[in-house]
Amino acid sequence: MSDFTETTSVSWFGRIARSLKGILAGIVLLPLSIVLHSWNEGRAVTTAKSLKEGAAAVVSVQPDAALAANEGKLIHLSGEVRTSEEIREPLFGLTVEALRLKRVVEMHQWKESKRSETRKKFGGGEETVTHYSYEKVWSGELIKSSEFKEQAGHENPARFPVSSVTTITPHATLGAFAIPETLVRKMTGDSPVRPTEECLKQLPNEMKAKLNGETIYLGANPEAPAIGDARVSFQALMPAPFSFLAQQQGNSLAPYQTKAGREIERVESGNLSAELMFQRAESENTALTWGLRLAGFFVMLIGFSLLLNPLKILADVVPFIGSIVGFGTGLISLILAFVGSVIAIAVAWLAVRPLLGGSLLLIALGATVYTLIRMRRNRTVTA
Repeated sequence: MSDFTETTSVSWFGRIARSLKGILAGIVLLPLSIVLHSWNEGRAVTTAKSLKEGAAAVVSVQPDAALAANEGKLIHLSGEVRTSEEIREPLFGLTVEALRLKRVVEMHQWKESKRSETRKKFGGGEETVTHYSYEKVWSGELIKSSEFKEQAGHENPARFPVSSVTTITPHATLGAFAIPETLVRKMTGDSPVRPTEECLKQLPNEMKAKLNGETIYLGANPEAPAIGDARVSFQALMPAPFSFLAQQQGNSLAPYQTKAGREIERVESGNLSAELMFQRAESENTALTWGLRLAGFFVMLIGFSLLLNPLKILADVVPFIGSIVGFGTGLISLILAFVGSVIAIAVAWLAVRPLLGGSLLLIALGATVYTLIRMRRNRTVTA
């Protein structure tokens, strides 16, 4: 590991100029957060209606026959998904009777980490000390050393010696049903596959490779890995029980289009009932909705913070006063982001559930009035 430290300073006027540019970013972020809130609420309602429609229409079927009476319907089936042929790994020649075979490649590379400490200076300036550290790591992603602060001595290769690849069987079946590749890709439950000496015989002579435990090592010495060395492992999805929600299309499965607007196509490990699968889908929709609500709130919070940031910087001529003003602008930004997010969510819900949307608007109005009263009382006490 190596380290590099950089110290930069920004004057008070420089910070003001930078904050004025931040106002433009804040102006962009505020409507963006409103759009995100509106889109998320619409997505949540449409998904919930689609799942409700699907739960009422689904037909549980036995996988031993694809009945013509269920053509085009949303069906639920479960059982062991199998394959009739082995998969062959295209480069290393590894063969396994599996639904899916993954080649996972990691390369030894330099990684940059940085940690910054900012100190205010009397007069409104700011000094930032940034510590850069470099260490060698195994990574499945290409790390671009051209973006490092200290590139000399930390150069990474421009590409992997071999790439990661996923091979899917075209012969996955569940009883009389053929399982399409799109659904096999969504399945989970891969387990490691140990390579053999036969895998090495498939490689070109110029490629230095050796077995190293459960991996194939591409390089001179696995005990002392060099930058650019790679290790290759394999994972296979073996035949196992799975449950599906999808449209019957002949003897295959396809996404089911609901009248509410969303497609339904799900696969989960194990023998699960249709009821449980819909319950899990509803839980996922709820979790995603709240996650995006928080994301919209934080986008709006950043927007308001950028808009109010010049006030803090103006007061930073005296750091102590700047800290007090910064606390105040931070609190105001937090309140405005909360109220703004609730209003955006409420407006989105007015069209589909007026009672809920109206209730949220009342909450936002109440929070705004309470905040204004508290601010007026605080000014009165201070005076």
